[in-house]
Amino acid sequence: MNSDNLNQKSPDSEDPGSIPPHLSHETLDQLPEPTEPEKSSMAQFIKSEDERLFLSGPNRRINDLTLLFQIAFEFFKGFRALHFVGPCVTIFGSARSREGHKYYELAREMGAMVARMGFTTMTGGGPGAMEAANRGAKEAGGLSVGCNIKLPFEQFANPYLDKSVDMNFFFVRKVILLKYSFAFVALPGGVGTLDELFETLTLVQTKKILNFPIVLLGKDFWQPVYDFMKKMADEETISPEDLNLVYVTDSVTEAADHIYKYGARQFGLHRKGLGKHRSLWFLGESELRSNQGGVPL
Repeated sequence: MNSDNLNQKSPDSEDPGSIPPHLSHETLDQLPEPTEPEKSSMAQFIKSEDERLFLSGPNRRINDLTLLFQIAFEFFKGFRALHFVGPCVTIFGSARSREGHKYYELAREMGAMVARMGFTTMTGGGPGAMEAANRGAKEAGGLSVGCNIKLPFEQFANPYLDKSVDMNFFFVRKVILLKYSFAFVALPGGVGTLDELFETLTLVQTKKILNFPIVLLGKDFWQPVYDFMKKMADEETISPEDLNLVYVTDSVTEAADHIYKYGARQFGLHRKGLGKHRSLWFLGESELRSNQGGVPL
């Protein structure tokens, strides 16, 4: 091959060091100013950079130390804010379900059922199925709490919370959602819901937490997931007994019966089992009271 040909550029080739036309200074200078909603979104994105920095590999020692203090403070804030919430049932679900949708109404019914059982309804504190569960609990006179995550989009605290705590770190939020609950209900949701569900399932499977009941509410949605777990058992990647760790149903009543049998009764829980500890305001603690106190089991 002629060496001269190697130095020739095709008509369509570009200099690797050149700037594409759409990124030139002239083009960028002509872009419109961001709107106020866009500016707000960008500001929220900047606030969420802490977790990105934490997970980005080695950092300067001072940055890692600062992040450790921020994480420790976030745990402390969550522990103190929710110290008096009582035994909870955590309900996971999509932030995108809207009022009137069957999954929104199912979550609302489940939240009301938890309240009638006498327990606190805990959610991720956002919109969609989380809002519906908190709303159902409030409407039934029960306690409703949320652990909200700060995101540049989609997530904001819903208006049906007796107590809410905002988190910057996803992993801190998941610990808080697990720490105060003896049962977990997963409604149809997206990647975040699956993440929460399978982390909870992993902790139960590995006995890092007690054998708390896990309910998958919505058969049409969850049956393929359960079938995949069966395949995992067939392939011997999990034990056949692990299939018993989840209960799939369409019925809120059946879900409540399962929670009572394998959660409340098994661990001897009831609303009045909170002791006589007093809240300390200077630690960010506050006692919560429902409208009617629920029905002790």
